[in-house]
Amino acid sequence: MDLLTLENPVFCCYLFWATVLVVKMLLMSLLTALQRFRYKLLGLVPLALRRKVFPNEEDLFFKNIEVQFDDPRVERVRRAHRNDMENILPYFIMALIYVCTNPNPMIACNLFRLAAIARIVHTLVYAVVAVPQPSRILAFATMLIITFYMAAVVALRTLRFI
Repeated sequence: MDLLTLENPVFCCYLFWATVLVVKMLLMSLLTALQRFRYKLLGLVPLALRRKVFPNEEDLFFKNIEVQFDDPRVERVRRAHRNDMENILPYFIMALIYVCTNPNPMIACNLFRLAAIARIVHTLVYAVVAVPQPSRILAFATMLIITFYMAAVVALRTLRFI
């Protein structure tokens, strides 16, 4: 059976939601840049108080700007982006292996959908609008539990071949 083809609805669902997560991760880079230019772009702050935050000397193409490593808004987005890389990348691998076990399409597609939505919510409550806990831990734990579930299914289905 060809599980990794566009004829397999589970694989197609995986591809769609993986694409959503990749785009979300790419947008995190843009959100970091937006935070660096936050006051410059808004134009609402008087010119003397506008801040541009750059972590490297070579990025200082504006005059009278100092290198700054610790802007809280920039660092919050960077931490959220790092959290994405630490959690979404292992999920991609595990979910693709899970697709190879020929899971129930309804269960698999709902897991892919829920995991992607949880990561989007995690970004919103962490990097966009800081919402108090437990919002962030619930969004984080949702994908983590789904990834562990998929790992357990794969392990149980392949255990007999060891």
